[in-house]
Amino acid sequence: MIGATTGIGVDTSRLGTDRNLKAAGERFEAVFTGMMLKSMRQAKLADGLFENKAGTQFRDMWDQKLAENMAVTTPMGIGKAMTEFLAKANKVTEADTVNSTQGAPQSAVNPSEGKSG
Repeated sequence: MIGATTGIGVDTSRLGTDRNLKAAGERFEAVFTGMMLKSMRQAKLADGLFENKAGTQFRDMWDQKLAENMAVTTPMGIGKAMTEFLAKANKVTEADTVNSTQGAPQSAVNPSEGKSG
């Protein structure tokens, strides 16, 4: 299901499992760490002696793998925070769904009223 105004999917049922939430947290952590490494590389203080396009491409691939490895082995905690936030949000929406389906709407008019006998 896709939101009418945003065009972003609003179906979060697949996020409900702990395994999926943990994987999403690790991937988010890897993306964040990768962006941080890229930003640090761009803030170089001097040009390297052997700087070329192939070396830059290899370094970017190395940084990506390093970020993925760091997210799994030594996380900074941003992925865990995101996972906990999604888990809480998912529990809230599940509780809202359960509460809305439990209370059946009551009729304003008594069925025995209005009938002439």
